[in-house]
Amino acid sequence: MSNPIRVLIVDDHKVVRGGLKAFLQSYDDLELVGEAQNGEEALLRCGEVAPDVVLMDVVMPRMDGPTATRAIRDAYPATQVIALTSFPEDDLVEQALRAGAIGYLLKTVEPDELADAIRAAHRGQSTLAPEAARALIQANIRAPKLGHDLTEREREVLRLLVKGWTNQEIAQHLTVSAHTAKFHVSNVLSKLGAASRTEAVALALEHHLVEP
Repeated sequence: MSNPIRVLIVDDHKVVRGGLKAFLQSYDDLELVGEAQNGEEALLRCGEVAPDVVLMDVVMPRMDGPTATRAIRDAYPATQVIALTSFPEDDLVEQALRAGAIGYLLKTVEPDELADAIRAAHRGQSTLAPEAARALIQANIRAPKLGHDLTEREREVLRLLVKGWTNQEIAQHLTVSAHTAKFHVSNVLSKLGAASRTEAVALALEHHLVEP
């Protein structure tokens, strides 16, 4: 039989750590090598016990899960991290995975599913709770960036608006009629959802739609 997978538990609630400890003891191929109650302590413990997999809470005092995950992955790249939390919120899922977590599971996960996720993480394979997967999908289909649908001509008109040019000046610069210039300005305002030229300029600067 191969060596058991070395697991570190990180959670600020003692009861949760106790439950996870009891869970690990029921599997011969999983071994608890340490506990930590915050991210700072987790980083220190990783240096001391060299776990294969860390079960990392996301929301903790002093140093949260994503911050600790990034630090652990930078310092100990052979150690994999599974985010284990009560929260499936989109931003938390993104933060944890961007920090380097290989999995994201809710604390309501069944014991056998968590054991399989630990084994998968040790093999370098990801496991996501269905709620986390949905949150990730939602994060990737959010509303596109403001101004994404502006044409090149409309972006040029927006740059001229930022400079404070009038419709007549824009028309002369683009060598188009005043009517056409007004049409372009109207399109720019509509696509930005701006009620006025001033608001369009403010949005352009705020969202860096034009170079200053």
